[in-house]
Amino acid sequence: MLRPLVRMLMKNGITYPVLADALRELFVDVAVKDMLTDPKSRTDSRISVLSGVHRKEIRRLRESDVEADATPEIVTRNSQIIARWLALHAASAGQALPLPRSAPAGEASFDALIASVTTDIRPRAILDDWISQGIVTVSDDDHVHLNTAAFIPRAGGEEQLFYFARNLHDHIAAAAANIDAVAAPRFIDRSVHYDRLSPAMARRLEISARAISTRAIMDINRLASELVDSEAEPTGDDQPACRVNVGVYIYAENETAPAP
Repeated sequence: MLRPLVRMLMKNGITYPVLADALRELFVDVAVKDMLTDPKSRTDSRISVLSGVHRKEIRRLRESDVEADATPEIVTRNSQIIARWLALHAASAGQALPLPRSAPAGEASFDALIASVTTDIRPRAILDDWISQGIVTVSDDDHVHLNTAAFIPRAGGEEQLFYFARNLHDHIAAAAANIDAVAAPRFIDRSVHYDRLSPAMARRLEISARAISTRAIMDINRLASELVDSEAEPTGDDQPACRVNVGVYIYAENETAPAP
C-alpha cells in the first residue's frame, strides 16, 4: 500500500529518519485528537500506550505545539475561479468557453468571473499571472481562453502537492470508514480492474475512462455551483460546515513491470 508513497519520498530526498520523525508526531497527534476524545484521558501514559511513543518524546511533542499546514491561498483562489468558469461557462463536451476580458455589467466576462470569487485582487493582476503560467491565452478579439489542462496543477508545484496530500487522505479516509462501518459502507469506493489485456485494449479503456470520468466531474462541479448560488443563507452557527470531495483515478501498467 505504501510502496508508491515511499518511492516518491525517496525520489524527493525524504529519507526514513525524516519520515519516522513526522510519523512519531502524527501518532501522538492522532492519539490525542482522534482516539482520546475525553480531555481528562489525555495523559502522557495513555498516549504512550496507544501510540507506542515514549513518554519523554510525547512531552516534547506536546510542548512544541506544531500547527497544521494551512491551505495555500493560491490553491483556494485558482481552484475556485476555474471551477466557477467550468460550471457557468462550459460547452457540453466539458471545455471552458472563452470569455471576453470585460463586458457591460450583467454580462459574462473574465473580469466579472474574477469579481464573483474575489475582490481582493484585480482581475488584470490575475490575468497577467495566468498568462505567464500558460493557464490562459488572450486572442486577437480580446477573449480569454482557458487552456485544456489548466486545472491540472504544475508538476511538482505547490498546488499539485496540496491536492496529492488531500486526495490521498480522503481516499484512505473513505476506505477506512467503510472498513469500520457496522452496516452498509458509507462511501463509494469501487473500481473496475482487468488484467492480461493487450496494450491497445488497455489504451482504449484508459481513453474511454478519462472521457467518462471528466464528464462526471464536470456534472458534479456544475451541481455544486448551482447549490452554492441558490443557498438562501450561509451555514449558521447551529449547524456544521461540511465538505465533499468527489474524485476519480485511472492507473495502468505493464504486468511484467516491477510491482508498484
